[in-house]
Amino acid sequence: MRLQSPSMSELHAFAAVARLGSFTRAAEALCVTQGAISRAIARLEEHFGQPLVQRNAHRLLLTGAGQQLLDAVAGPLAAIESASAALLAGDRRHHLTLSAVPTLASVWLVPKLPDFHRRHPDIRLDFVPYRRDEDFSGPAPDAALLAGEAGKWPALQVDYIVGREMVPVCHPDRARLRREAGKWNDPAELLDEPLLYHTTAPANWQHWLQAAGVPSAAPKLSTGFDQVSILVQAVRADMGVAVLQRCLLRDEIASGRVAMPFDLPIRLQRGYFLCAPKERRDHPALHHFRAWLLETATQDPGIAEVRHESAQHE
Repeated sequence: MRLQSPSMSELHAFAAVARLGSFTRAAEALCVTQGAISRAIARLEEHFGQPLVQRNAHRLLLTGAGQQLLDAVAGPLAAIESASAALLAGDRRHHLTLSAVPTLASVWLVPKLPDFHRRHPDIRLDFVPYRRDEDFSGPAPDAALLAGEAGKWPALQVDYIVGREMVPVCHPDRARLRREAGKWNDPAELLDEPLLYHTTAPANWQHWLQAAGVPSAAPKLSTGFDQVSILVQAVRADMGVAVLQRCLLRDEIASGRVAMPFDLPIRLQRGYFLCAPKERRDHPALHHFRAWLLETATQDPGIAEVRHESAQHE
């Protein structure tokens, strides 16, 4: 039997236009382009052989045929959407999409994920591309591990995870030679070194030096990199000294691949946070992942003190 009905996407576009009175607003509501809406309406009108909407200077109006079509399809479309949402909700109880800062994911999070899967074997995690300025508009993950300070995301549910403890690191030979020369007895002496930095957080050096007792520090930065993993490789290539999150460097420090000129208990406000829209607070898979992540983070050395400071100052 040859079907007489048009496609679902075209009917949804038509219903959105009829409801909102605008191609632009319909496109925004359906997360598509205005051109896609225009083409969908044109295909419908070609399919039925008559105009369905009339355009005037202020808004779109339905023709008689358009009103007849809307009356016939509005109820069934709503029922199909409701049934689809219910089925997807049942599936999504055990499915979580995440994005994460790449270095944090590869160095810190992924090695810990087997424990999460052992505890919650029914939950599937999928990682989607990371967006540095994730705002959860349009197609987006359920949650994201982002870098910044707590006040950066006032509209989101935000939990500090890890990353505020910062340490300077350099090539072991550089540290040895400076020590043999009787240098590096004071953090201020680092100002004489090439200071490597992360391009999204160039102020980390100034904040660290001030916290280390160099209040008037005005560091002259050397070379910037946009990923921590590349910055670590620059340190290992002896290009200079970097100040980085200790949680990302534990293996590098323990193996002797990098050295710490100064090991001071300095914690900055910038760190890694689990962020999610507040309306997803009751997402079952996100609830379990958040609880596991917060528990896992407490096992990172120094994290308890950071959380205590956070409670006092935020």
